[in-house]
Amino acid sequence: MTKPRKSKRRRFRFGCLTKLVLLAVLAGVLALVAVDYVFNLRGNLTFVAFRDSKKALQVRLDSGEWKDVASVGMSELFGALHDQARTPGATWKTLEVRRPAQRLWQHVTQAVIGAEVHVVEFDPAQYEFVTSFREKFELTTARERLGAEEAVFAITANFRDPEGKPLGLVVSKGQQVSRPFTAWTGYFFVKDGRPWFGPKSLFEETPGVLTEASQGYPSVLKNHTVFSYVDLAPNKYFNGDRLTYRALAGVRQDGRVVMVLSGNGGLMNIGEAAELARKLNVQHATLLDGGKALQYSMRFTGLPHHFHAFNTWLDIEKEPLQPERSPVFIAVKRKERGEN
Repeated sequence: MTKPRKSKRRRFRFGCLTKLVLLAVLAGVLALVAVDYVFNLRGNLTFVAFRDSKKALQVRLDSGEWKDVASVGMSELFGALHDQARTPGATWKTLEVRRPAQRLWQHVTQAVIGAEVHVVEFDPAQYEFVTSFREKFELTTARERLGAEEAVFAITANFRDPEGKPLGLVVSKGQQVSRPFTAWTGYFFVKDGRPWFGPKSLFEETPGVLTEASQGYPSVLKNHTVFSYVDLAPNKYFNGDRLTYRALAGVRQDGRVVMVLSGNGGLMNIGEAAELARKLNVQHATLLDGGKALQYSMRFTGLPHHFHAFNTWLDIEKEPLQPERSPVFIAVKRKERGEN
């Protein structure tokens, strides 16, 4: 008479244990999702796995073949771009990228997470570009700037000093609100309503009334030519050989703005970012603030897309978990009808 009772007890205990295991698994999954949401866990696992890699960045072509950025052709590169969103005057496309894996951890990370570089383009006839910041340059985020400006795109611009103030020139609505920093060679600026990205010489040579500006570092392209120091002395003035999150902004000859941006796993050195831009027919270009500080947000159609290289949410005082926020952003807004 006792055997059925023991059997029922075992089944009951087994059922409880199964539920506990499932709850633990669910809690673990939710914890991973939360950590990924706040700290970009997937992107930073790739960063740790490949940050010391000496292998060249490769692009997956439309045929499925992988090819080094240095040897890929312009038509091949354009063919490798995959549409993510398209709206009048703007596109968001993605390149699938990788580095040849050498260690088991790299193979696993690459297989599970993957890597991507985003290419975002704007027609300045339909979009205006402005510097965006809070009062007294209080630190802010791309997500906040997107909402505050009612913009379609926002991205980190100036580097910052240890106190959080912007390093370099900032001009807003025709007023200079931060002075130039002589060591920085790259510029975003708007003259006579047209946005530009490029070296200091381009900023000085371009005529027109200056209404918006911010400084970046370093400039990398002028007249379709990558500056020699990018390849010959990449670590003399900046950490050019380092694989990290990069943000390049440039203009084509027709005035169209092109941005080449690291996505999850899309680590680049400066030479690779510049070469991608050159083969995307960018005429002039500069880098914006990148590394852990990189963040950008966009809303073309449907839900917004937010990228942050590290924590922008939680106010954690302990290193290295402190939040990465920036003082100045570049925001892109749709022009009002009839506006030139």
